[in-house]
Amino acid sequence: MLLDEFRLDDQVAIVTGAGRGIGAAVARAYAEAGAHVVLAARTKEQLDAVAADVVGQGRRALVIPSDVNDNAAVDAIVEQTMSEFGRIDVVVNNAGGTTPRPFLATSAGFFERSFHFNVTTAFVLSKAATPHMLSAGSGSIVNISSAIGRLRDRGFVAYGTAKAALSHMTRLMAADLAPKVRVNGIAVGSVATSALETVLDDDAIRDEMVLRTPLKRLGRPEDIALCALYLASPAASFVTGKIMEIDGGLEEANLNLGLPDL
Repeated sequence: MLLDEFRLDDQVAIVTGAGRGIGAAVARAYAEAGAHVVLAARTKEQLDAVAADVVGQGRRALVIPSDVNDNAAVDAIVEQTMSEFGRIDVVVNNAGGTTPRPFLATSAGFFERSFHFNVTTAFVLSKAATPHMLSAGSGSIVNISSAIGRLRDRGFVAYGTAKAALSHMTRLMAADLAPKVRVNGIAVGSVATSALETVLDDDAIRDEMVLRTPLKRLGRPEDIALCALYLASPAASFVTGKIMEIDGGLEEANLNLGLPDL
């Protein structure tokens, strides 16, 4: 059956930023497809709620409260996963994000922190997990990037640059790790998560974002989770080094922050 190719039965997946939004949706989708899930994020209460859903699907969940900005904490995620499960099949580098900021208000430190949070953390976790995937003979890494990594708009010089780097790092890692480990990314458009909640509270801004999106709606976390499931599964066994654009058809930014000319 072709649909069986989307199964992840008894595989072990690490998902960062798994306490809410896209990360939580990915974790739940993977559990529904048969995977055991390692849940990493800073807030234990949120992770526990997602873990309950994973267990409710008949899978095992390992909750690891952690800050991926701490390289030692990232190494510990891999160590605890191997201790608990003895294998790593999938890594989803979902943790990341940077608030918009005008260009002249963006310090070098802010820029560098954005790069570390969105790019370096994914590199560190992927590098720590890869030897275990290689020894097993296969694996899949999914990096959650953003449409603003290829589009342009004011206020996103730090975040957009970091996500562009993450997308290209995905391509380069795919070349490095083929043929055993596949590496792909998802360029996410405007998804209705808590990361956008302050903006979405303004009905006028929400309406404009919807109007400027060709499919005339915002994304759901499940839209991204379905793509992440495809990329992790045997259904995508001939796919590596690709960035899937799950963005409602955007070819230009749909969030106008109203920043004036300098």
